[in-house]
This record gives sequence, structure tokens and C-alpha cells, in this order.
Amino acid sequence: MFDSFFNLDIPGEVISSLIVMLIIIILAIIIAIQAHFQDPLKKPKGLLLIAEIGVQFFDNFVKDLTGSALPNFGGFIMGVATYLFIAFIFGLTGLPSPVTYMAVPLSLGLTTFLLIHLISAKFTKWGYFKRYVDPIPVFLPVNLLSMWAPLLSLTLRLFGNAIAGWALLTIVEFSLRDASAALFSFIPSEWNQVFLAPIPLALLHAYFDLFSGLIQTVVFISLTAIFIGQEIPEELTINTLQERRN
Repeated sequence: MFDSFFNLDIPGEVISSLIVMLIIIILAIIIAIQAHFQDPLKKPKGLLLIAEIGVQFFDNFVKDLTGSALPNFGGFIMGVATYLFIAFIFGLTGLPSPVTYMAVPLSLGLTTFLLIHLISAKFTKWGYFKRYVDPIPVFLPVNLLSMWAPLLSLTLRLFGNAIAGWALLTIVEFSLRDASAALFSFIPSEWNQVFLAPIPLALLHAYFDLFSGLIQTVVFISLTAIFIGQEIPEELTINTLQERRN
């Protein structure tokens, strides 16, 4: 039994994803402990201050896009953004990035897809099914196909950008190793491949893992909030904007 468990062929990206989630859990526990012992009359510091700024930012971010009809939705968006950004920069460790494994972007996209329909059903009740026959019943097949557009858009955009960066980094790495081996062939083969790769790869990692990772995280959470905000009745959104102006 234990032999079969340890012989499971688990992709490295899945293990990386579990490590990312473990990191987030540890950070959450540390922040919770700090919050428990924090003096409410003193200004928070360190991780607690960062967490407080993050909560305020994502709450305002969600209110701007969806209104106040979903008061706890900022926490969900913050959790997704934290996981996604750490998953992108996880490639800096030399381990595979979780986002380059199709199951991870698909899972995130599927979560948003399910939330879209659950929230729509929550606010429209039985009127939810009307979306499939608008403007006339003959459009039912078209509407059934178009309902998958957010899932495909979020998943393929995230996976495509991640895998493109990974592919380019891999090509550049092998090219630089071969060029280094050719230029420094007088050095033993164990060492002659390492001279040209470090600086160019460091710069590319800084772009694809840090900058591009941040951009893709912002795009994903923005589209998630927009797609879900479209399912909230317009009158609730208008009332929210009027309350904020007052």
C-alpha cells in the first residue's frame, strides 16, 4: 500500500502548487497569531500591516467592480491573487511553476465559472434560466455554447502566457548552455555550460516571473470580478455607487 503511494507519478507542478498553498497557510497562521495579540491602540507592523493594507485594497477593488452586494468577496479575490502571484514567481526557485500545468489554470477558471452561475442564480432565482433563451428561445444552442466563454478565456489566457514564458526560457537556457560549452570547450564539461546563462536568464526570469506574473494576476482577478459583477442586478450596483458618492 505504502509502496504504491510513494510510486505515484505526481507532476512536479502539482507538488509546487501544494508548496505554494502551504506557504500561504503558514503566512495566514502567522498573521492570525499577530492579529490576536496586536494592541488595537497601536499601529500594526510587518506582515500584519501588509495584510491590513491588502484587505483594504481588495475590498475597495471589489466594491468598484461589483458594488457592495458581495461584502466578503474581497477576501476570495485576495486569496486568488496571492496564490496566483506566488505561483508565478515560484519559478524563481528553480522548481516548476504551478501555472504551467494546465490543471491549475483550469481549476482557477472553473472556480470563477461556477461562481458566475451560482451568484447569478442567487440574485435572479428562477430568472437565471431566462439567460439561456434570450432574446428568443431559438437562441438556446448559441447561449449554451457562449456560456463557456469566460472559462475558456480565463484558462487559456493564463495558461498560454505561462507556458509561453516557460518555453522561451527553456529555449534560451539550452541555447546559452550550448554556446557556453562551445566557447569554453577547454574547460571540463561539468563547468563549461554555466558561463553565459546566468545573467540573461536572470533578466528573463525577472520579466516573465515577476512583471508578467503580476500583470497576469491583475488581469485574472479583474476579469473574475467583472464577470461576476455582471451577474449582479443593475439596481444594486447603482445604489452602491450612490451610497459611496454620498
